[in-house]
Amino acid sequence: MIRIRKATIDDGQAAWDVRREAVLAQCVSMYPLELLNAWTSNGPSANWIDTVAKSFWVAVDGDEVVATCMLTVETGKVDAIFVRPTHMKRGVGAFVMQFVETMARRHGLAALTLEATLNAAPFYRRCGFSGDKVEKYRSPRGLALDCIPMVKQLDS
Repeated sequence: MIRIRKATIDDGQAAWDVRREAVLAQCVSMYPLELLNAWTSNGPSANWIDTVAKSFWVAVDGDEVVATCMLTVETGKVDAIFVRPTHMKRGVGAFVMQFVETMARRHGLAALTLEATLNAAPFYRRCGFSGDKVEKYRSPRGLALDCIPMVKQLDS
């Protein structure tokens, strides 16, 4: 049974592994492999692990971290939605998005925004997000990749 809990500092490496596995499994059809390798190489930084502990939530199957998410309540921005490939196509991503939306509503947010990778945009559209314009996303590692800014208006 999948459950979602607040991430801890001990989840930093697992969150990085989920991110890396998801990116390499799903983004390869839309981005050059060299870019994906640069995006996922070198392991988690101390800043990444700190961000995971402060701002992430993780979905766990037993004791295994199988998905991650982050919501910045001040801005309504959704980040770091990644699902381990072994758990893709099993409803985990939709479950995580429902969790994020519930958190957003509890904080009185009227809308959510995110920057979708090209391969993830169809998933977010199925979750009610809209957006089609491709723009450059600048990662904290200094990489530029095509993404689609998306928005979802929330019901009260």
